[in-house]
Amino acid sequence: MAEENLPVPQIRSRRWRPSLVWLVPMAAALVGLSLLISTWKTMGPRITISFQTAEGLEVGKTLVKYRDVTIGRVTAIAVSPDHGNVLVTVELAKSAQDVASDDTHFWVVRPRFGVGWVSGLNTLLSGSFIGVQTGASRLPRRRFVGLEDPPPLEHGPHGTLVLLHADDLGSVSLGAPVYFRRLQVGRVIDERLEPDGRGVQVALFIDAPSDRFVNESTRFWNAGGLDVSLGAGGLNLKTQSLISVLVGGIAFESPPVTSDVRPAISGTQFFLYKDQAAAMAPPDGEPHYVRMRFEQSLRGLSIGAPVEFVGVNIGSVFSIDLDYDATTQRFPVVVTAVIYPRRMGRAYEVLAQQGTAQSDDSMARLVGQLVARGLRAQPRPGNLLTGQLYLALDFIAGAQTARFDPAVRPLEIPTMRGSIDELQLRIASIVDKIDALPMAAIARHVDEDLTGIHAAIDQLNNQMIPSVTGTFGAAHMTLGNIDRVLADDSPQMDSLEQTLEQARKTMGSIRALTDYLDRHPEALIRGRKATKRGEAAP
Repeated sequence: MAEENLPVPQIRSRRWRPSLVWLVPMAAALVGLSLLISTWKTMGPRITISFQTAEGLEVGKTLVKYRDVTIGRVTAIAVSPDHGNVLVTVELAKSAQDVASDDTHFWVVRPRFGVGWVSGLNTLLSGSFIGVQTGASRLPRRRFVGLEDPPPLEHGPHGTLVLLHADDLGSVSLGAPVYFRRLQVGRVIDERLEPDGRGVQVALFIDAPSDRFVNESTRFWNAGGLDVSLGAGGLNLKTQSLISVLVGGIAFESPPVTSDVRPAISGTQFFLYKDQAAAMAPPDGEPHYVRMRFEQSLRGLSIGAPVEFVGVNIGSVFSIDLDYDATTQRFPVVVTAVIYPRRMGRAYEVLAQQGTAQSDDSMARLVGQLVARGLRAQPRPGNLLTGQLYLALDFIAGAQTARFDPAVRPLEIPTMRGSIDELQLRIASIVDKIDALPMAAIARHVDEDLTGIHAAIDQLNNQMIPSVTGTFGAAHMTLGNIDRVLADDSPQMDSLEQTLEQARKTMGSIRALTDYLDRHPEALIRGRKATKRGEAAP
């Protein structure tokens, strides 16, 4: 009964009212969400760049710059799984999302110094950063392999890019100047090997407005170092500038007579010649190979030595090999040369018009005719100081008939010994003849003759000289007597003077008589006429 009297609890629901305290986290969440949305809108792509080392890179500090404008930042650096390189994670800005394309290049900009150029000097204070070079591709990419060396040097926006091909780089270096008429108009911005490794490629940038002087017929040559030549005018020294002597240089010029003056567009390719003479020479044309067999030593002849035809350089030595002749058991020297008939100038034009030099068979017939007229290959000294030789193709007077086979390829030109070799053979022949003389018999006869001469000299000293001395003494006494007879106060001298006076008078009378007879020859018959008074007697 007591339980029934207990009060019954009543449940009342109270309406919930939000507290102002919740406004703070809600506002913070809204701000965070807005910041997240803003960051997402401004966030660009995330890329990974592989470098060999992370030198100079720091997470959160190292920037990515394109044309000195910050477009990203390094967010992480890790070592690759194979421990071969480092992986640098970069977050780019939204505005730079097109930078992450397929042909974009990245590299670390550090201070680099060269002779004539400096790059990355500003990083000494600001620190290293990642440089960017964009390309023309629009394909997106997220993983890149960074360059360990910077791409070609930066250049101005106005100018022409020129690509040169050469066998070797020579004295040209990165940043070397480019000259036109000894005035610097550009510089070397890149140098690299050809893909096949058989040459080098050099990139030049020629600044505007000087790039208008580059046309499709322009010739480029290596102008570095000193060009020293000794000619008829004496010692000649040429150089572009002091800088070109130190770092090399490239010069260019167009041939004076050219029909192609169209300006070269950017990316035009040319050949880099070794010097100005080679660059401005006429085109070589199609090469031809010839072979020469020498039965002598060719010490002093090297590969690249000139081959001259009647004094004109038409080619060079390509190879020098030894052969063996089993019949004579000798080792002839076989020289292969490359010649350029177009270097013959007007002579080649005449032969081409006549159809003589158009084909190999025609060329063989021409060479056969020249060989029949005495054409021979002969080594000659090109420099007496160094002993260097060159090959001369010349017409030798009185040359013996030589065999020439026009079917052999390459054509084999008959040879003859060089002038120095012939002189050595003649000297050796003279020495052999001297050695063949009976020197012992000659010496014995000479000794006998000298013994006889010695005996004759003794006889002369013992017998003839005393008698000659006595004869000279008697002659001296006779001359003394004559001198005393002819003295001024001697009677003989007075008598001699009187005799001479009478002889003078007699000669005067004879002269007068001859003069009279010359005027009066009839006096020889009639006698002398009587002279009148007042007339002089004859």
